[in-house]
Amino acid sequence: MKSFLQSNRLYMVKKYLAITVACIIYGAGISLFIDPNHMAPGGFTGLAVILSKILPLETGTIYFLLNIPVIVLGVWKFGWKFALSTLYAIFVATVGINSMAILGAATTEPILGAVFGGALIAVGIGLVFRNSATTGGIDIIVKCLRQKIPHLKTGTLMLIIDALIVCLSGVVFGNINSVLYSVIAVLTTSYVLDIVLYGRDEAKLIYVISDKSEEITERMLKEIELGITLLKGSGAYENKEKKIIMCVVRKQSAHKVEEVVKQEDASAFMIITSATEIFGEGYKSYFGEIL
Repeated sequence: MKSFLQSNRLYMVKKYLAITVACIIYGAGISLFIDPNHMAPGGFTGLAVILSKILPLETGTIYFLLNIPVIVLGVWKFGWKFALSTLYAIFVATVGINSMAILGAATTEPILGAVFGGALIAVGIGLVFRNSATTGGIDIIVKCLRQKIPHLKTGTLMLIIDALIVCLSGVVFGNINSVLYSVIAVLTTSYVLDIVLYGRDEAKLIYVISDKSEEITERMLKEIELGITLLKGSGAYENKEKKIIMCVVRKQSAHKVEEVVKQEDASAFMIITSATEIFGEGYKSYFGEIL
């Protein structure tokens, strides 16, 4: 029992330490890159940046105030345990945004601000998500939507909502350049966020139809050490049964499979296509994704 409590305590310390670091990264992206270059990259961050130009309040403070009703939604949908970690994340993010604003802009080049700011925001949000919390705002709304439409990725949902807020920024700023740079920031955030959350587990799905399927299979198992599934098939013209080799390999190992097939049977019929999400041994766990 004692060891369990110690283990749980250690887990919580690591979790909140990770959330703290993630929120600092998030705050850096906003205060050092996004806000100084007058961009509104969607979400409550974008709304806070827009309102900070109108109200006599700091961006971080507005961000915190916007999140109050969303925290109530989080408690209702996910319980106090989730809400506490999220409230902590929002508090640290608020402090990070306001304190780093003192440092001024890391760059005054808008394109650099959009790319690096968007990337830092994505890394921050992604790390917070991976620790069973959110940075509030759109994150909680997206988490609720994911329960209803789980086939849509987090980055995709955020992209849709962010697009609406970016359009609003165009009306407020009255500057098309700010809108366009905001779009770049949003696209960068969406792309990097999916990498942080889901990983670059892109692989190749390969089918091989050959009269020398046994020789090819033996070499692939021995030389490449990958999992192979043999499917039964028959050609419609000759009505001859054949074994179809099916395998999934990492992108960087696909050429090894091609070489084996070419050496064993140059006339083999081979189909190679992309597989963007793979679950199972050697790839992503069914239970590893928290969203």
